[in-house]
Amino acid sequence: MATARALSDFSRSSLLHAAFAVNTTLILAFVYLLFTEASVGAPRYAIYGVTWVGVGLWVLFDTTVTPASTATKRKAAAVALGYFALLAVAGGLITSPVPGGDGGLRVAFLPPGWGPALIYGGGVFNLVLMPARVIGYAALAYLVYDTVVEAAGAAVSGVVGLFSCISCSWPVIASFATSVFGGGTAIAATVTVLSYDLSTAVFLITVVLLRWRPGFGK
Repeated sequence: MATARALSDFSRSSLLHAAFAVNTTLILAFVYLLFTEASVGAPRYAIYGVTWVGVGLWVLFDTTVTPASTATKRKAAAVALGYFALLAVAGGLITSPVPGGDGGLRVAFLPPGWGPALIYGGGVFNLVLMPARVIGYAALAYLVYDTVVEAAGAAVSGVVGLFSCISCSWPVIASFATSVFGGGTAIAATVTVLSYDLSTAVFLITVVLLRWRPGFGK
């Protein structure tokens, strides 16, 4: 009975957090479209962008980190920051400068979720900070942080256990794979056309796997 009640409370809490995340995302998207020059564009891309933001906010609102010592949490934070940095590079938040590209800071009014994007062009690196990617990668990093904290208390090595599970490592591998295929091959064309579809699918499945965490007692 106690277990059933706990599961019921957890489900109710998660649903409330999900509703809050969805409502917040939709309100922000509506205000963004109303007061800027942005447009929805292709509906599918707008849906993907809103999905990234909504799911990312839900993860950040709903994830309760496993209790642990301060030292463990510091180590987990270092791993999570490194993981976010990998995603930022693999996912295109941080790129090398483009010869002849626009320099300085500007805002791009992309479809909801992907915009407003803060873009910086510099001589050393470029930044393309789209809300969907920033919030989505932050959510994944936070789930990784919780995973490392939990794994540190288990009978496995936190870091080894983390990167031996595909649910943690495959969004990085998938992002790098889409950038490795170059040239005019059919694979490259397919990856380019379906990049938003594939990245959204990888993001959603990774969220599910990191929340469930098979092999970590979840």
